[in-house]
Amino acid sequence: MPRAGQVKPPVEERLSDRIALGVLTRAFPAELVDEVVVETGRVEQRIRLLPARVTVYFVLAMCLFSGQAYEEVARLLTEGLAWAGRWRGRWEVPSTGAISRARARLGPEPLRALFGRVCRPVATPDTVGAWYRGRRLVAVDGTTLDVADTPANDMFFGRPGSGRGEKKGAFPQVRLVVLAECGTHAVFAAATGACTVAETVLADTLLPHLKPGMLLLADRGFPGYDRWKTAAATGADLLWRVASNVVLVVREQYPDGSYLSEIYAAGDRRRVHGQRVRVVEYTVAGHEEAGPVRLITTILDPDQAPAAELAALYHERWEVEGVLDEIKVHQRGPDVVLRSRYPDGVEQEVYGFLLVHHAVRQVMHEAAAQAGTDPDRLSFTRSLRVVRRQVPAQAAFSP
Repeated sequence: MPRAGQVKPPVEERLSDRIALGVLTRAFPAELVDEVVVETGRVEQRIRLLPARVTVYFVLAMCLFSGQAYEEVARLLTEGLAWAGRWRGRWEVPSTGAISRARARLGPEPLRALFGRVCRPVATPDTVGAWYRGRRLVAVDGTTLDVADTPANDMFFGRPGSGRGEKKGAFPQVRLVVLAECGTHAVFAAATGACTVAETVLADTLLPHLKPGMLLLADRGFPGYDRWKTAAATGADLLWRVASNVVLVVREQYPDGSYLSEIYAAGDRRRVHGQRVRVVEYTVAGHEEAGPVRLITTILDPDQAPAAELAALYHERWEVEGVLDEIKVHQRGPDVVLRSRYPDGVEQEVYGFLLVHHAVRQVMHEAAAQAGTDPDRLSFTRSLRVVRRQVPAQAAFSP
C-alpha cells in the first residue's frame, strides 16, 4: 500500500527528463498569482525562503508530479532559472518541514480564487463537438479521492463504508463534484466536501455557474423538483435522465415520439405546482432487457431538438466521467493517496489538481483548434507527458 502522496515510479527517471512550470506559468501568470495572494490576504510580513507566489507554484508543480517527493518538486521549480542569477545568495531547496509550513500559511483560498479567476469554458463557436444547435454542452458529476489517513482528515471528511473488518474504508475520502464542458473537458466549477455529503448537495452549490446558452446533462441521481427549478431559472437548458419509477403523465404526444408532461415536488400531493418537461424514451440496442431510458428536458419544442437527436446527445454526459478519470487516474496516478494531512491542505491540493488539469486541457484545445479537429481526438495522457517534458528553463518566476 503506497504512502499518502507517494508511489514507486515504474522506471528510474532523470530530473532532466521532467519539467518545471512552462505551461502552468503561461496559464497562471505571476501577476495574476500575486493578485489572488493579495485578494485572499496571504501576503507575507517578512521575506521567506518560500514566499506565497512560489508556494502557489509549488502546489501546482506538486499536482503535476503527484508521485514525487516535496524536495524533488522544489528542485523542479528553480532548476531552469539557475543561469539567470536573479536572487541574492544561494537559494537552497527547502526541507519537507519548511514546505509543509509554507503550504499551511498559504491555505486553500489562493488556489480556490485562482480557479475562480481562470477556469472557464474554453470552447469557441468553431470548436468541434462542443455544441448542440448553438447550445454549449456541459455536464455535472462527482467522485471521491482517498486522502491521507490522519485523525484530522478522518474527523473532517469521514470514511466510506466497507463490507470488511470494521465496516469502514482504508482511507478518509474527500468528495468532489464538477461542472465540465463536454467538448473540451474543461472544468469550470467545482465543490468539495466530506464523503458523507451527497453529490446532489454539492451539485446544488454549482448551479449558479450555469448560463443561458448552455445545455446541462445529468444522470438519474441528480433530478429533483427544486434542483430542476433552480437550474432552469439560470436560463440554461437541461437534459437529465430520470429513474424508471418516476410518474410522468402524458399530456401531449408529439410526432417524434416524445411527449409533454410535468414533474412535481415530493410534498405536492395534489400536483398543483408542476414544472412542464418534455420526455424522451428510448432503448439501447443490445440492452433492451434493461428497459427504456427516460430523459426530461426543458426544450419543449420538438423542432428545436428532435427526440432522436436528444437520445444520441445524452451519451455525451459520459464525457464528464472521462474528466474525472483524467484527474484521478492519469494525472494523480491510480495508486496515489492525496498527501495533505489536514483538511485545508486537502482542499488546496484538490484545487491544484483542477488547475493543472485545466491548463493541460486549454493547451489541448488550442492544438485541436489549429488542426481543425475535435479535442476528443487528442490524448490527455500524451498531452500530460508533453507538459511534463518541457525544459525547466520555461519556468517564469524566480524565488
